[in-house]
Amino acid sequence: MNTQHSNNQPAPPPVFQFNQDASFDFRSVLVKYLRHWPWILAFTALGLIIAFLVNRYSTPVWSVESTVLVKDESAGPGLDLFENTGLVKANNNIENEIGILKSYSLAEEAVSQLNLNVQAYSEGLLGPLRTYGGQTMLVEVDWKHPQMVGGMFKAIKTSANTFMLEIENDRFQVFNPADAFYKTLVQTLDFEEKEFKFGQWVEGNNYKFKVNDLSSEEKEKFYFQLQDTPSLAKRYKEDLSVSPINKEASILSLKLETPVRRLGEDYLNKLMEVYLQRELNEKNRTSDNTVNFIENQLSGITDSLTFFEDRLEQYRTQNKVFNLSEEGTQIFQRMQELETEKSQTEINLNYYQTLLNYLDNNANQDLVVPSVVGISDPMLNSLVLNLGELQAEKVRLAANYSDQTPIIREVTNKITNTKSALRENVSSAIRNTQSLVGEIKGNIYQIEKQINTLPETERRLLGIQRKFNINENIYVYLLQKRAEAEITRASNAPKNTVLDMAKAGSLPVAPKSKVNYLLGLLLGLFIPVGFIYIRDFFNVNIEDVKELEKLSKVPVVAKVGRAKYGENTPVLNKPKSPVTESFRSLRADMTYLSPNKSKMVILFTSTISGEGKTFCSVNTASAFALTGKKTLLMGLDLRKPKISEDFGLSNDKGVSTCLSSDRSWREMVKNSGSENLDVLLSGPIPPNPAEILLQDKFQEIMAEIKEEYDVVVLDCPPVGLVSETKELFRFADISMFVFRQQFSRRDSVELLNELSEKGGVKKLYGLLNDIHINHHGYNYGYGYGYGYHDDVEQPWWKRIFQRS
Repeated sequence: MNTQHSNNQPAPPPVFQFNQDASFDFRSVLVKYLRHWPWILAFTALGLIIAFLVNRYSTPVWSVESTVLVKDESAGPGLDLFENTGLVKANNNIENEIGILKSYSLAEEAVSQLNLNVQAYSEGLLGPLRTYGGQTMLVEVDWKHPQMVGGMFKAIKTSANTFMLEIENDRFQVFNPADAFYKTLVQTLDFEEKEFKFGQWVEGNNYKFKVNDLSSEEKEKFYFQLQDTPSLAKRYKEDLSVSPINKEASILSLKLETPVRRLGEDYLNKLMEVYLQRELNEKNRTSDNTVNFIENQLSGITDSLTFFEDRLEQYRTQNKVFNLSEEGTQIFQRMQELETEKSQTEINLNYYQTLLNYLDNNANQDLVVPSVVGISDPMLNSLVLNLGELQAEKVRLAANYSDQTPIIREVTNKITNTKSALRENVSSAIRNTQSLVGEIKGNIYQIEKQINTLPETERRLLGIQRKFNINENIYVYLLQKRAEAEITRASNAPKNTVLDMAKAGSLPVAPKSKVNYLLGLLLGLFIPVGFIYIRDFFNVNIEDVKELEKLSKVPVVAKVGRAKYGENTPVLNKPKSPVTESFRSLRADMTYLSPNKSKMVILFTSTISGEGKTFCSVNTASAFALTGKKTLLMGLDLRKPKISEDFGLSNDKGVSTCLSSDRSWREMVKNSGSENLDVLLSGPIPPNPAEILLQDKFQEIMAEIKEEYDVVVLDCPPVGLVSETKELFRFADISMFVFRQQFSRRDSVELLNELSEKGGVKKLYGLLNDIHINHHGYNYGYGYGYGYHDDVEQPWWKRIFQRS
């Protein structure tokens, strides 16, 4: 305790008064944690080292990104008529395109085209490292045969023609192509590590592959894994992230995180290629169906055209008739016009019948509607084209969604409504076309009457010529339509566009170096600080003076430091130690606290044994004796006496002796070996220590002692364990209740508060013993020219500099 007194006017000693409203002391909390700075520094350094190792040896993960523009196109010229009714949808749904891009089927096709089933690795410092391209060996796999996938093989080139094949990682599963989505764990490896020839099939019950050499170096090591397409497709599907660049845009951003940059770029580019090709294939279905429809018509017309061409040539040759008369020519031209019109109308009627049969027979099937052939009705064209787009959209969505999902059900409802509207339109068109065919047939009948008036030879020639020309016109018409359909197919292009090809970032996204260092720093700080906090949270002992002040309802007047030299009388033997100075400060405080400055009786007690009351009693008495005051140290702890050990005296006689006999207390007093300090030991342990101190004789002895000695220090038993101490308080001018840092329990302060509240104890004060110097912010300030530094242990860094 750093107490200074004026030589002119004594000032009252500082008293640490209990204050329940004391504000939070941030400094004391900070100092409490900083006292453990070596541990905090060590854990912080360890956290940063771990972060460095993670950043150094973790496999870098790169983010590969590309963008796709999703265009919104109308399905046909009449589509806008149905938008308000909800039958059709003019624009592609962005969410649908996201679902398609993240579909398993798209990922499976991309993986299959890239041949990613064999994953190559090279030898790294901490194990095999994934590589892509530039392999030293090529592995061919027979995927129609069961394969061991997931584990890792190691091939070591032993000569120009041979290699040793070993198992590097045995976590294999068996992939069976008969059930591609179900794999079984390998219980026992049916594989023998041995030497094989390059190009030789390595075959067993659960594997079949061969390794080809691409390197000229011997002892070359090559690691590889076999991965089945379903597992790879599922993994890439889950790793792919697709999202709009913002809420208003129709541009999608595709992101994939991968440890191999070029592999990620190739996969994303292939995925977008497959995506656009699938869209183009769906568009080409319409043109393909148109061409197929025309081809079916041409197959019948070609035979008829050939037949009538031969017949016409034969008739002209046999009858020497090559040209028609002027009247016959006019009739032929009119008949040819009607027959051509009738043929075209019947083709349209045939298409209507085909379309109606499709609607009636395939109402619940996901088939592509045949394309329109020569139909000029814009409403019908719009409905047919829109139905085709809806069917194609459902096929694409079905790859990623089940039939019961809301998005599939919505498209199905639109298909049903569009089919219903189309069925009504087609039925009406069939009726109108049938009526038109009947009208044309009537006109043809009138022309046929005129033909009957012609000569027989010319009439027969006209009939053959008419049938030939009809088939020829139909043939030319169908060829023209087929050419138009093929031109349309050739001009088809995906409506969506790749804006940016896949490109990896310049820096990896993992490991995040700065984040890892920050986490390492925080963990390095949190672990020791958290441990200290938890330890303090569950700690029930008094940690410092400020805590004692908050708990105590009486003043805390003294702090006694820890003695580090293994003896209990530092005041006598270590006069320059900080502990000795703390007792000097306590001596000064008691001088002002005592009502009688010339004589005083000081009582020391505690809650339990081991808190240092005897240590404080001995050294307080020694401190007064050094000032020239005649001092007596009395040992009143009759159950567990210790004073005799501190002074090297025999406890053969003392207080218990004079109280249990007629001998005088003066005969019991022993010299401590120090000037002005006498010791009255407790004496042999009596059978009734509590009752013996309650005798009237003890009161008489105390009165005599107070007359002969200036200072009397009573070392009493712990008040929390025995009852006689409470009877001894009345003899004391000052009563000191001793607590020990990190030893005394917090709830033991309640006993001190109880004594204070009940009254009857004069000048009751608290004292904290065994305080760790320089811990918790306690420092007596020695070493500044006063010479009190013999017992102060210097920090290690100061000792190092002193040596140097």
